Amino acid sequence: MWKSHPKALPYLFLSEMWERFGYYLMIGIFTLYLKDVEAGFAMTEKEASDLYGTFIALVFLTPFIGGLVADRYLGYRKSIVIGGLMMGVGYLMMGIHSLPMLYTAMTLVIVGNGFFKPNISTLLGNFYSKEEYLDKKDEGYNIFYMGINVGAFICNFFGAALQILLGWQYAFMAAGIGMFIGVVVFLLGTKHYVGYDHKKGTQEGDMPFYKIVLFILVPSVIFGIIGWLLKGVTSDVNLDSSIFGSDSTDAFVFACIPIIFFYGSLYVKAKAEDKRPIGALLSIFAVVILFWAVFKLNGSALTTWADRYTNREVTGTTEKVFSTLVQSKEITYEKASTELYDAKFRLQKENGEVVKVEDYPIYFRNVSKEKLPEEGSKISVWATNLSQSINPGWVIILTPLVVAFFTFLRSRKKEPSTPTKIAFGLLISALSVLIMVAAVHIGNNGTEKVSVWWLVANYGVITIGELFLSPMGLSVVSKLSPKNITALMMGGWFLSTSIGNKLSGVLASMWDTYDDKANFFWVNFSLLMFATLLMFALVKELNKVMKEKGIN
Repeated sequence: MWKSHPKALPYLFLSEMWERFGYYLMIGIFTLYLKDVEAGFAMTEKEASDLYGTFIALVFLTPFIGGLVADRYLGYRKSIVIGGLMMGVGYLMMGIHSLPMLYTAMTLVIVGNGFFKPNISTLLGNFYSKEEYLDKKDEGYNIFYMGINVGAFICNFFGAALQILLGWQYAFMAAGIGMFIGVVVFLLGTKHYVGYDHKKGTQEGDMPFYKIVLFILVPSVIFGIIGWLLKGVTSDVNLDSSIFGSDSTDAFVFACIPIIFFYGSLYVKAKAEDKRPIGALLSIFAVVILFWAVFKLNGSALTTWADRYTNREVTGTTEKVFSTLVQSKEITYEKASTELYDAKFRLQKENGEVVKVEDYPIYFRNVSKEKLPEEGSKISVWATNLSQSINPGWVIILTPLVVAFFTFLRSRKKEPSTPTKIAFGLLISALSVLIMVAAVHIGNNGTEKVSVWWLVANYGVITIGELFLSPMGLSVVSKLSPKNITALMMGGWFLSTSIGNKLSGVLASMWDTYDDKANFFWVNFSLLMFATLLMFALVKELNKVMKEKGIN
């Protein structure tokens, strides 16, 4: 797999693998931790989803500035190391049970990712600028993307075992250790980065950094404050009179305005030869927002589905294996003091305090009567966060197949262009949502638990869409970006991811408002189909731009 690729690829692969180990371990338990009544913060679905959406949105918003700083001042290597260390410390701090400490830790992760994420992707792209590797770029990014998902796959098993044995804080500590390992691996490959770790400095026509601070960052902060303070119309479903669903969402939307304006100005002020490539990239950025909005539900709404609506009981040999590996925990079928949920699994609070009642554990709420255990007996259920390993597991399985498929098409000179791959990725992703619509109907809208195979099937299909889209997006940015703003445009890709992530949080926070959960998934399907149609409408023009640049 490595022979025909740059020698730096294994180091970047393993660095990203361990970085993603830490990140996805943290994300896999994040909302579960927030909603935990006893050891977490007893947040409702809406509260947890809103914070989750804001967090992952900001995580992917900071690459904008991180890419810029790397391009002009630090270079990619220093930026990656600084970012990795900040994230590692942030994960460790999340293990301290305190809201102020949680927010401080989240800030470190947000800023650290801004330095790490766009620059390791850009550094990888630099190696494929050499003539001998040009036709291997898409394949290289697919391999790199598989590294991401190896880390994302294995991390949840560690997270489950540590949480069950020792508690949430030790799971967060493991995330931090994983990140530090990633930094060490990256440093071991230093000799291979010579000549590719460009620090381009300020080029003619570039906006000075102080102007970016004054005219972009400062306005973003001001706009964010305005968004937080502005109020809409108060109603029964909008008690805090927010404009877009919550104060944090309002602040985020307004804060994005100056940054979006900045990227628009890059197009307006670009040289004639750079205008069409930048315009093409901005078009792609806008369309894929809706993909990320649905895809990132894996850490919120789909985790809730796994927790509340999926049959997680393990028996026989499977139970012995899961128990030995500490991937399951026991639940006793007997009444005890427990938190109160209504018929739609909405946590009930009075004056901010969780209401307690004498009842059976919530897991048994939608277990059919004939499948209920005897009074006082125990069952084993696999840890909810293991569902987060389904998607990366599919990526590991399917990446070689997708790479081989496109390699075969390339050998016959029939490989579709990168924009065409992205368009088909959106279509395939839309089809995956229909599986969840069917799952809702099979489970009679949550009154009965359904098999985990529905989640497996959903993730399997959307993973194919992801492999057509996500690594291709990174690849097309490196292909079309003007050389002096490559990392900045990579930051633009992550900006679109950020906006999509926030929209994902908004969608997830609406979960409780849908009595019929099928309608929730129909909304997601509609969003993805709209993006699909829009992308196919753009493909012809985008392909022209690619052809003009002499790339596919």
